[in-house]
Amino acid sequence: MRATFYPKAQARPLGWRIVVWTLIAMLAIGFLWVGGLLWFTGDLDRRVVNTGDKTDAIVVLTGGSGRLEAGFTLLAEGRSGKLFVSGVGPATSREQIRGLVHLSLDRFDCCVDLGRDARDTVGNAVETAEWMHRQSFASLRLVTSSYHMPRSLIEFRRAMPSVALVPHPVFPEHVKLDRWWEWQGTAILIAEEYTKFLFSLGRARLISPNDRALR
Repeated sequence: MRATFYPKAQARPLGWRIVVWTLIAMLAIGFLWVGGLLWFTGDLDRRVVNTGDKTDAIVVLTGGSGRLEAGFTLLAEGRSGKLFVSGVGPATSREQIRGLVHLSLDRFDCCVDLGRDARDTVGNAVETAEWMHRQSFASLRLVTSSYHMPRSLIEFRRAMPSVALVPHPVFPEHVKLDRWWEWQGTAILIAEEYTKFLFSLGRARLISPNDRALR
């Protein structure tokens, strides 16, 4: 009886397997990122929820339309006796800020402080924490754009864990949260913000409570 011989299957090169597993990992990360993005956009505030709560301070983060106007309206309504604007450019004067809102000079001088050191959201949180400590305040209403609020809350809670935060989202007209994927500008803005949110979330998870107290 003649023996039958079969050729040995050639082992696939290690480099080929690395490429395959790398592609699989990238696809998995991509699916997770897209899924998280859908959750992120679905969870964004579409309206202001805490409308009646009073706080020790109102804090406005510069960088988006409608934020200053919303903050000064809250001050005029008596939601707080003090307003802090974080992230004001060094070339922007108090007179220019006051020119954007309808507030008497006396009320502006006594009740509005400007912070000029912050250059990003982390800086906003640090700058505000220092100001809150000097004022001995324990609560604040945070005014920023709706898409920026999740990341801002992470950074503010990390910078001042003992301070009560009341979110007050602002809704710029050019940011279309409903059916956002149909608007290229909004889609890019939210995708960038979501990615930054992930970095803030990761850093907040990695830093221990003792480290937070030292920062």
